[in-house]
Amino acid sequence: MTLLTGRRKRRKPAPASSRGPERPGRPGRPAPPTDPRIRLSAGAAALLCTALAARGNRVGGSEQRIFRAVNELPDALYPPGWVVMQLGTLGAVPAAAGAAWLAGDRELACRLGTAGSVTWLLSKGVKLAVRRDRPATLLPGTRGRGRDAAGLGYLSGHAGVAFALGAAALPRLGRRGRVLVLAAVPAVALMRVYVGAHLPLDIVGGAALGLAVEAGLEMLAPLSEGGGCSRPSAPRERGVSKPRT
Repeated sequence: MTLLTGRRKRRKPAPASSRGPERPGRPGRPAPPTDPRIRLSAGAAALLCTALAARGNRVGGSEQRIFRAVNELPDALYPPGWVVMQLGTLGAVPAAAGAAWLAGDRELACRLGTAGSVTWLLSKGVKLAVRRDRPATLLPGTRGRGRDAAGLGYLSGHAGVAFALGAAALPRLGRRGRVLVLAAVPAVALMRVYVGAHLPLDIVGGAALGLAVEAGLEMLAPLSEGGGCSRPSAPRERGVSKPRT
């Protein structure tokens, strides 16, 4: 599959004697924008801020205006938008993991399955903690499209799953794959506002949760090396035995 075979250009490797054991696809010292510790901290901070702002069913003026602008877009966008929206469902998790497995990337398959599932489960707990209602309850005149969303509004599980899967897959994709992910993941989030299921803070909170979960799993990956989600270890080099005389 071409979307899973892209490789970043790397600098000329240093001599083997001057570097430690290599791990495919993992630079020794990540740059700040890709450092999982920074992504985890930023995601956790955004999640906390949006959760506090959403408590008590509060909807600010700016949030209302953004919601109306997206929710009142033409109805003709719904059929293709519904298809895109499925990328944030729980069913997208095994589908993405299965695609990575068939492409021969077992580590990515396990990461996708774990990140998507954990994000979906945590989103249920956050909903119960914040307890913010759906837009149809909070804003009169909300345009609902498709089946009415049940339960609580904050945060968006669709956005969380989509961002967790996208963040996990992005470094392993080719150029076309990255373009598709960078277009599809925000589209999932916008569609949840468009169909009247979520307010903007619900989307930001879901995205923050997904990014934080994926970053946390990346930080834990070295600790679980040798488990089911790790790459098969390279065979150990054996010393060359001297021929018997």
